[in-house]
Amino acid sequence: MITKELKDKIKDKLKDTVQRKNLGTFSEVYPGARAKAFEGYDIEDLREQVANIKKNVVKNLDKLADQFQREAEKRGAIFYRAKTDKDVIDYIMKLCREKDVKLVVKSKSMVSEEVELNEAFKKEGIESQETDLGEWIIQIAGHKPSHMVMPAIHLNRQQVADYFSKELGKDIEPDIPFLVHTARVQLREKFLKADMGISGANIAVAENGSLFIVTNEGNGRLTATLPRIHVILVGYEKLVEKMSDVIPILRVLPRNATAQVLTSYVNLISGPSEAIVENSDGSFSVQKKELHIILVDHGRLDMAKDPVFKELYQCIRCAACTNVCPVYALLGGHVYGHVYSGGIGALLNSFIGSKNTADQIQELCLTCGRCTEVCAGKINIPELIVEMRKRSVKKAGLPTLPKVVFQNIMSNRQLFHSVLRMASLAQKPFKNGAFIRNLPMFLSGYTKDRSLPAIVEVPFRERFKGLKLKRETKKQKIAFFSGCLIDFAYPEIGEAVVESLNCAGFKVNFPQGQTCCGTPMFLMGDLESAKKVAMQNLDAMQKENPDFIVLACPTGVEMWERYPELMKDSQRYYEIAVKFSKRIKEYTSYINELCEKGEMKLKSLKGKGLVTYHDSCHLKRVLGIFEEPRNIINKTGIDFVEMKHCDQCCGMAGSYSVKFPEISGELADQKHKDIMESKADIVLAGCPACVLQIKGLIDKKGGNVKVRHIAELIKEALK
Repeated sequence: MITKELKDKIKDKLKDTVQRKNLGTFSEVYPGARAKAFEGYDIEDLREQVANIKKNVVKNLDKLADQFQREAEKRGAIFYRAKTDKDVIDYIMKLCREKDVKLVVKSKSMVSEEVELNEAFKKEGIESQETDLGEWIIQIAGHKPSHMVMPAIHLNRQQVADYFSKELGKDIEPDIPFLVHTARVQLREKFLKADMGISGANIAVAENGSLFIVTNEGNGRLTATLPRIHVILVGYEKLVEKMSDVIPILRVLPRNATAQVLTSYVNLISGPSEAIVENSDGSFSVQKKELHIILVDHGRLDMAKDPVFKELYQCIRCAACTNVCPVYALLGGHVYGHVYSGGIGALLNSFIGSKNTADQIQELCLTCGRCTEVCAGKINIPELIVEMRKRSVKKAGLPTLPKVVFQNIMSNRQLFHSVLRMASLAQKPFKNGAFIRNLPMFLSGYTKDRSLPAIVEVPFRERFKGLKLKRETKKQKIAFFSGCLIDFAYPEIGEAVVESLNCAGFKVNFPQGQTCCGTPMFLMGDLESAKKVAMQNLDAMQKENPDFIVLACPTGVEMWERYPELMKDSQRYYEIAVKFSKRIKEYTSYINELCEKGEMKLKSLKGKGLVTYHDSCHLKRVLGIFEEPRNIINKTGIDFVEMKHCDQCCGMAGSYSVKFPEISGELADQKHKDIMESKADIVLAGCPACVLQIKGLIDKKGGNVKVRHIAELIKEALK
């Protein structure tokens, strides 16, 4: 359940103009800079290597942890395995008492943030000093990190100067070089006086007990070398088997994190080093430092044992996923309520942080898949988010409203369709042409940023019966699966799909027993309701036994491809689902295939206006279809212009626009701006949900732009 506290945080962050500007600028620059940093490398091959290295770690975790401990101890490190966050705190505080530690310097360590080490030092009366510039800024500001790699990205230089001025008791100019110089002067003295240095580690090598620390500031090296005691906090997920495993990770980590070819410092620590120590009589001597390595569990071993979530071990904490997340770009990291933000933050939180927090913030994920495209370890974050939702529903059930809608209405086709037909009558007081532009009272927020489509009086399933189709010339039979939106909001798209396929010589039928594909239930974690509607659809198709099932909705295609897994407990339906999963055709790619084979010819639409194309998240990133619609547009000869951010989510994302209309509205604003700036006369999409969102945007916010499903362009090119 989405709490008022989360909603309030969202509203607050959407008003944070400084953070919005910082994150907006970074998200604009990052993709191009990252691509440039990877020039000369096969990114996919590197990502595959990282994923395989980490899969090997999970598979051999106990063995590698033992080997790492053995090798580290052999080189003189003092080793400790901490089961809980309390174990970490207790060990370090006991060490501080035994060694009379008064001042600790810390370089960046997300594990120390996880266990709230600074708070523990404060309670113990020990001074702890963050030495990473970003970490020091948020330490004196009293903030949590808002990004895994750039913890103070939410602040601008004026705000930083204000915090510096308050901390140092004098006016500090908001000049970045001067701020850096000021920090350096302040921190250098702390390094020299510190009794203990604490750092994290990016990689821990089992083969020889070595640890890698990569930083862009010299603070990591100073923390590791100057104080007489060095404590390294490292999670199990940072283990790798051998030194050769380090190379792909070092190639991907800086490039993915900050679009750098390499960080300024790469520190390799293999056992304690010697240090010059000031004696009590003022003399100096060379002594062996103490090196303590704390291997931290804190939920990580449970994660490794989980058959699904063990995939999270493939995360190298580069934060590339948040760098491209459209929701993070709007809200920043503090909304996520813990040290890890974005979709990966929700997932890590369920093991490392608070399960309640995780259940809350996973709702923020659009499941748009941008994160999966860049993840260093090829983690399918949206799929894991859906898995979280499934487990949450299994444990606690659905909230009341979706439960009633999914289990009592949508699972029953006849009742569901009757409700939609009644809604087409009930909407009349609010309907204006094809839209509902304003809703009353507490529903008004849903029409604040976009108009909604009116439910048609005659759905596609009825209009199909009146279509005058040509006699087929091909042997294969096609069944059209429309999905709810085409059936009850955009029957003209359904007509375009059927008529264009019929033009190619196919006999096309519309099985009347079909209903919702099950996507809304599945994405909310309600597998039982999804299974019920899937069975109805499979029965409907089994009666027709078509050669192909064509869908003009990418999420519908995805759902049909999930049917075999959904039906694994029912032998009959499983066999039907497997049979039809091999006959699924996504409309756009199928039309492109027919054109490439010469089985369909499109007439020229040259002079019919300027067209742009919006990539649906699921059509591009899940199904991998983005060249095909452009090929089709090119074949029509119509003038085409690529809009900016063509593959950025339009803000629809199924029920997301209902759960978070404020976020959806912001994404919609950006999409509207991009469409307007393209100067196009027509915007095309291959997804009816995106058509809904963009049509509603144009109607509400203005613009002389026609919005069409690509099937409608194809139909026109066949006339």
